[in-house]
Amino acid sequence: MAPPAVTANEQPRYPLRLRLRPKALTTGYVDGAWWPRSRDLAAELPALLAVLAVRLGETPRVSYNLTEWDTAPRQIAARGVRVRLSGFWSRPPHTVDIVAGDRRHLTLLLVPPDTEPSAAHRAMMCAAQRENADTVEILLRDGVTGESTVDAVEAGSACIPEQTTRGAR
Repeated sequence: MAPPAVTANEQPRYPLRLRLRPKALTTGYVDGAWWPRSRDLAAELPALLAVLAVRLGETPRVSYNLTEWDTAPRQIAARGVRVRLSGFWSRPPHTVDIVAGDRRHLTLLLVPPDTEPSAAHRAMMCAAQRENADTVEILLRDGVTGESTVDAVEAGSACIPEQTTRGAR
């Protein structure tokens, strides 16, 4: 059984690894990507919520898939706001939902902490593209495989891996 609440006051030691789509109407499965450094949700969330407060304001709820994280408390207090953490077996894997007080929300691709850096970077950059409509599975697969433009288009991916655009700028 998880502890009822944790207060998170520690400042992050490293820059936050987050990419968001531009603020505009978008379609698709995710609104950006987050690459946490560990599977400790209570330790990772305060820095994320501090950055997202600029876009969403207070965020009293976070939903996540239980298989993605170590045991998490039911609540944390981040920047003086109580944040309810709702873990579900039925939530899509590799995603986390950040829900604002006015019910706006962001669904982020959750890049596993142990992902190889160049693969994580590719997946995050693809997830943050405005036109991206790829599923979570395609985003993570394309990040790992580094498929060519032709392979990505043939596989039904709207994401063109970064290395295929070199020299075209």
